[in-house]
Amino acid sequence: MVEPWFLFFLVEVIPDNHFTDQLGVMISPFPERLMASLEKWGIVMTCVRLGYVAMSVHLPNSSPSHTMTFTHFQKLEDREAAINKLATIAKKNLNNCLRLLRYNHEHDISFFRFSSKLLPLGTHEVLENIDIYEPLAEEFATIRNFLREHPRVRVDFHPDHFVILNSPKADVLQQAIKTLIMHERLLRHFGLDPMHRCVLHVGGKYGDKEKALEQFIHNWGFIPRTIQEMIILENDDKTFTVEDTLYLCEKLGIPLVFDLHHHEANHDKKSWEVYWERICATWQDSPLPIKIHISSPRSESNFRAHANYIEPEAFVYFLEKVKGSVRQIDVMIEAKQKDEALFQLVRDLKEHSDYEWVDQASFYI
Repeated sequence: MVEPWFLFFLVEVIPDNHFTDQLGVMISPFPERLMASLEKWGIVMTCVRLGYVAMSVHLPNSSPSHTMTFTHFQKLEDREAAINKLATIAKKNLNNCLRLLRYNHEHDISFFRFSSKLLPLGTHEVLENIDIYEPLAEEFATIRNFLREHPRVRVDFHPDHFVILNSPKADVLQQAIKTLIMHERLLRHFGLDPMHRCVLHVGGKYGDKEKALEQFIHNWGFIPRTIQEMIILENDDKTFTVEDTLYLCEKLGIPLVFDLHHHEANHDKKSWEVYWERICATWQDSPLPIKIHISSPRSESNFRAHANYIEPEAFVYFLEKVKGSVRQIDVMIEAKQKDEALFQLVRDLKEHSDYEWVDQASFYI
């Protein structure tokens, strides 16, 4: 354990504007040369940043996922009025995104997953010849300015389960690509490089897992390069294990998002530790730090479902195993209580561990 006075010097005395890389992404609150020196002395510290998903249980009326069904849209006889209503809903979603970002900043939360429902009917064919982005220019600009002013903030997307890249059906693949193009455009409107900001599962088993993996590789060739660069893959809780997902990630050059809960629900009898070095290696060419997902089972009988909060014991065990293996890990909390689950995990960690806290949602191990 590094002495607290030494950490105070590193965190408080050295100017904060030294702590970002060339892309403005917060890698560690220590300059590279200092980290290298510490490592020469045998001191390897890992910065852990906690984040949560899409919505807050504390910020009132802040949902970024308001929508309109196509059925409702069709019932509006005035098509221009219907399109304007979609724009109004999208503006509300984006304004709530900004409120959430500002709220997160107040609580030192610098990792956040955007809702994939920001643009109602955003990929529907009824809007194919309509520019749905231009009416939102002011809202995009406001979020873009916030992210530019706060370069430590990392945001990304996790599109819905129907975005399947290994389908043998061409129309399913094309719809998935269409949805991913919308996410790429959103990221660019936010002023962000889309690289490695969109996490997906491998897809369906289709009765033959090995064939399904090869179908993913086959379909990969039909995906535009800019979309390929945006994608990161996650091991799932039913079909594709860490081993399966690593096979694709290593073959295609895709970073792997390790989901600890999914591994506990779906594994090949191997401990996750044997894969950790390979998981880290998939991120070596990424401009972003490695990210993982954590959640806890709702119950023994409903093991795959997410609980309201995070059980700290399993997370602490994970941290003790990986500390010092990388400089930074961004941790996405997938729990029903959203930001409150993050706050509760912080309270639990402070009570049961001696980590060195940088701010309200980041610490060193």
